[in-house]
Amino acid sequence: MIRFFTWISRYFLAFTFIFSGFVKGVDPLGSAYKFGDYFMAFGLNFLEPFTLPLSFILCAAELLIGLLLFFKVKNTLAIWGAFLFMAVFTPLTLVLAIYNPVSDCGCFGDAIILTNWETFFKNLPLLVASIFLLKYRKRINPVFPQVYSYIFALALLIVSFIPSIHGYLNLPLIDFRPYSIGTNIREAMSFPEGAPVDEYNTILYYEKDGIVKEFTQDNFPWQDTTWKFVDSQSILVKKGYTPPITDFTLTNFDGWNLTDSILNRNGYYILVVSHRLDKADKESFAKLNELYFKAKEQGIGFACVTASPPDQIDDFVSRTGVAFPFLLADEIMLKTVVRSNPGVILLNKGTIISKWHYRKIPESKYFEGDILSESISAQQSNITRLWIYILAFAILLGKVLVAPFTIAKIDKEL
Repeated sequence: MIRFFTWISRYFLAFTFIFSGFVKGVDPLGSAYKFGDYFMAFGLNFLEPFTLPLSFILCAAELLIGLLLFFKVKNTLAIWGAFLFMAVFTPLTLVLAIYNPVSDCGCFGDAIILTNWETFFKNLPLLVASIFLLKYRKRINPVFPQVYSYIFALALLIVSFIPSIHGYLNLPLIDFRPYSIGTNIREAMSFPEGAPVDEYNTILYYEKDGIVKEFTQDNFPWQDTTWKFVDSQSILVKKGYTPPITDFTLTNFDGWNLTDSILNRNGYYILVVSHRLDKADKESFAKLNELYFKAKEQGIGFACVTASPPDQIDDFVSRTGVAFPFLLADEIMLKTVVRSNPGVILLNKGTIISKWHYRKIPESKYFEGDILSESISAQQSNITRLWIYILAFAILLGKVLVAPFTIAKIDKEL
């Protein structure tokens, strides 16, 4: 029975850590932003410069622990790592659940959004499993001899950093956010007919003879003039439908909302997204300026959207010489739209046709031919790349699984 529960606990922890490390690793900037939210909530703003390195370390550590557990490599190290993770994060998530300084913990990135209480209750069985494995760790037989385990552990360590490195140098391989390619922003912002709405319970406060009492809308003393209304409070009792996108708003410097005019525009529209111009890659704007003039020739709309204040925008324009117009938007929304600063998105009647990292800005000739076909081809390339990674991991898995038998055969022959 102990052997069975050891097997269950090991795979339960392994798959959870692998999934958690991978979905955060493909989007390291998202994890870095979440670290920034935590530091701001706890008054640790001085740690802001370390958010990205911490994101790399956390994602790789989770993925490594999961892989070590799965392949039974360096069992003691992996089990202690899992236990220490859960021993730290379980009480931390309890604190987050009680005080709610951050709305969601980000434990599964944007793949699965959990409330702080859901995260805490998710961590409890993981903590129990890690304690169980720690107690019975000697019953888990290692797959590899000691001398070979270091080699495989090093290989898995390298593998653990690959998703984060790829996600930093490119856009996320899998986009879990509501602004993925193919999304129609207008539809994602709309409220479907017949969708459930938020339900509230309203409490009315009335005063009489210096005593304040609570009433509902059904029993408040509306006919008794001796009661004086003091205050009211609406309490959410049932959450209704929330559109995937709620904060996509674009304005000009005068405060005019241009969102509808851009999303309803016939034809293509290019949005350069830079949540902070002072943190953007400056060299890429020369190529973006060339792209702007080409788009202008083709009758394609073009604007740069930023959360930087107007005076910083003016200074940026004077230093870089860019000619395209600027719009204003919320910084958090812009970080969500594209994980690149700057990043580029191509719209067609409100639908996201394609997205580019600043390292992969398309050449001007991209917009001379069939833009839609080019975008579909690029998306198919991304899907092909994903399958290549899956195949590579499957090959690695197969190699690791057959390695013990190969090693045993070699040792026997020697």
